[in-house]
Amino acid sequence: MAEINVTPLVDVMLVLLIIFMVTAPLLVAGVAVDLPESRAETLDQDMEPVQLSIDRDGSLTIDDTPVAESDLPSRLAAIAAQPAPPEGRRIYLRADRSLDYGRVMRVMGELNRAGLNRVALVSVGEQAR
Repeated sequence: MAEINVTPLVDVMLVLLIIFMVTAPLLVAGVAVDLPESRAETLDQDMEPVQLSIDRDGSLTIDDTPVAESDLPSRLAAIAAQPAPPEGRRIYLRADRSLDYGRVMRVMGELNRAGLNRVALVSVGEQAR
């Protein structure tokens, strides 16, 4: 047989190409991220989202109404009990950049416990440096 069969070679190369395409995005070890700034466009939606804010002092407000931390689970349960669109109620979480990461995660844990899983973290647009 004087001809070389290239079909197995092409098959192996395509499998390797797929493996590299899948694993390459996962190999990024560290990315410098500044969460409060973003170029993301605003989300289109029909219902007005619930705005949950945490200021520099850790004070909580829901739609511009101050809420004590001890009252947060009951307030979130009341919000979750209200009628919502089929995809779920969207919550906008605004947190001051100087807050402890654990503080924000505790609030997100309360949101998850109440069944409010569609949480969007709000940031400001990218500013010129």
